[in-house]
Order: sequence, then structure tokens, then C-alpha cells
Amino acid sequence: MNKIMVEKSPPLRGNVRISGAKNSALPILAASLLGTEDIILEDVPKLKDVEVICEVLSSLGAKVEFLDKGIIKINSKDINNYETPYELMSKMRASFLVMGPLLTRLGKTKTSLPGGCAIGTRPIDLHLKGFRALGAEIDVDHGNIGAYADRLVGDRIYLDFPSVGATENIMMAAVMAEGETIIDNAAMEPEIVDLANFLNKLGADIKGAGTSSIRIKGVKELGGATHSIIPDRIEAGTFMVAAAITKGDIVVENVITSHIKPVIAKLREAGCQIYENGDKVRVIGADEIKAVDIKTLPYPGFPTDMQAQFMSLMSVSQGTSVIIETVFENRFMHVDELKRMGADIKIDGRSAIIQGVDSLMSAPVKATDLRAGAALVLAGLVSDGVTEIGDIYHIDRGYDNIEEKITKLGAKIYRV
Repeated sequence: MNKIMVEKSPPLRGNVRISGAKNSALPILAASLLGTEDIILEDVPKLKDVEVICEVLSSLGAKVEFLDKGIIKINSKDINNYETPYELMSKMRASFLVMGPLLTRLGKTKTSLPGGCAIGTRPIDLHLKGFRALGAEIDVDHGNIGAYADRLVGDRIYLDFPSVGATENIMMAAVMAEGETIIDNAAMEPEIVDLANFLNKLGADIKGAGTSSIRIKGVKELGGATHSIIPDRIEAGTFMVAAAITKGDIVVENVITSHIKPVIAKLREAGCQIYENGDKVRVIGADEIKAVDIKTLPYPGFPTDMQAQFMSLMSVSQGTSVIIETVFENRFMHVDELKRMGADIKIDGRSAIIQGVDSLMSAPVKATDLRAGAALVLAGLVSDGVTEIGDIYHIDRGYDNIEEKITKLGAKIYRV
């Protein structure tokens, strides 16, 4: 079993280029099932999750070619299978995103309940509610879900919660439905906008992505296009926290600064100096990290995917911080691992109270989920001794070559 070893490191310095966004690449790859001509995707991150979704596409009859670093060519003209294999679905939740494209393209889809990080229930009922509203019949049987429709017809769909996955899946199902579909209380994440831009390049008619109301006019068919994935705002945020926690000086390149406003605001509050320059952000860590309070919220609020990394930072801050998690109910699994390293954290329901300590110490820990793994790497950079991180397959699901990138900044990190 592979492990990542992290030694206490000097302040990190240098430039790092951010990869394409995992949370954009996965739905866009799923949406490639809708096109009937060649699709070229650029700046696709090299991740385990990307490999899995490409296997899913291949299993459904799409032709998938890895042309060059970060470039994938897909042709879904002859897709002939509507069932997603259980062994692939169990590896990754985002595999569920093929349901919308298959339903509107083939009129039927069948899959098993999705897997992925165990950070909360993340129910799929909103996805199914949307499919039903468009006219699909849903059949749930022994962990398998089927959706069937002779034709899909547009409707007005209100989401009880602005779920990113449900917004994406319904949007993809609606692009070839008859008439107009309106999704109210839609998720507003940048990844939704990227997906809509991609679909519009294929010939879809989507307006309002990035707002709480998305309007989709159905079209007869979609073609092909070349599209570049937006930069990963969570990877960017993770490297920004790496500068802060090590009191370093890092220029983060290939970022869209409007996507990371909450992270920039909280790092400034913690005492960091931040300079924005086009698609670059320079972060200079403070000599003393100030305690800050955080409440995670759907976009444009503070991202739940940055909560664990900030908890590592707050563990070595001056004072007491409170982090409130409102998006996922089980996203404090990294707390026990950080406490093994000497962090002073107490949990009260969905709140974590963090009392900053002078220093952390190395310990054998496990990446309980993707962002928890990143948080442990950050904590390891400032812990006395050598921190051994297990279950690193979680980290590989969401970070493209994290050891190489962070080593170039001066970190002492390696895989064994």
C-alpha cells in the first residue's frame, strides 16, 4: 500500500501551475456522451477519478483516446450500452452523472447507487426528482436505479437544495428534451458555468448558468467541439494555504481569482498578504497566523472542499477559531487524524472549535477522504518529524501530481 511521507519543511517558495478542475472535468466528460462528433477536451487533470469516468464512457461504447498530456478525444457517435457497470460506479460518485446524458440520448439508463468519499449522505433524490419532472419513469430495485422515457418534455424544476450534481444531471437530461426546462434554486458554482459553456459549444441552448435560475431550450442533437477545462479553484486554494501554513511565498498560476474570493478573504483575515495579477495570485504567509471563523456554504460562499485545509491552518493559529460545516454532515473525519498530530479540536454537532497550538507533531495518519488527505499533507509540512499518510488513493482522486508540484516549492515529501 502506497503512503506519502511528509517531513517538516522550510517556508515554501516559488511558482506552481494549477491543473484543470476535477469537478469540471468529470461532468464535462459525462456530457461528452451527448455529442455525435469528435470532442477534444484540453487541460484535463491526470487523476484517478478521470481514469474511472473514461472507463465508464468506454464501457458505454464511446471511443476515448488520450492524445497528449491533458488532452482527451472522445467520440460518442456509436454509444450502444445504457447500463453502467457496478464496479465502476462503486469507485466514484460522479459516475452517476452519465444518467442524464444516457436518458436523453438513448431514452433509458440503468446504474447502481454511487460510491465515492464517505463525507455525508449526498442523496440522489434531487436528480431523480428532476428526471421524473421531465417525464421519466424511475425504477429502484436492490441498489440499482433505472430511468426510462419514450420522450423527455421540458418542465419547471425547483431544487430543494442547490445541489451541484443534480443541477448538472438535470441540465444534461434537458438539453434534448422537447420544449423549455427551467431549473430554479440551481447551483451557481463555476463548474456549472463551464459545463453549460461546453454544452453550448456542442449546440445546446442554455442561459443563466451561474445564477439560481437556468433556462434550457431543447435541441434535436448535439455535435462536437474543442473545450478547455477551467482551473481547479480547490487545488489553487490548497496551495494558497500551503504558503500560509509554512509562512512561505508562493505564486499560484492559472487561476480565476473571482472563483476563490472567499479563500482570498479568509487568508487576508488570517494575516497573509495577497496580490492578484491577472491569472496569478501571490500569497505571502504571516509570521503569526490569526484565528478566523469559517462557515461553509454553497457557492459563492466559502467552499466545503476547503474546510479541512483551513482546519490544518487554524490548528497552528493564534487564538480560537470556529468552523461550521453546513454542506455535508459527516465532513469532520479529519479531526481525529489532526488530533493525533497534536491539534486541539473539539466537535459540537456541525461545529469544530479549534484552539491554536504552538506546534504539531508527526504521527501515522490516514486520508479519510480527498480533502482530508490534502489537510494532512499541509499539517505534515509544519509538524516535527516525519508524518506518514496512508489511504492516499483519496488524494490521487483529486490532486494531479501533488508531490512533484509541492516538492518544487521546497517541501520535503515523497511516496513510498
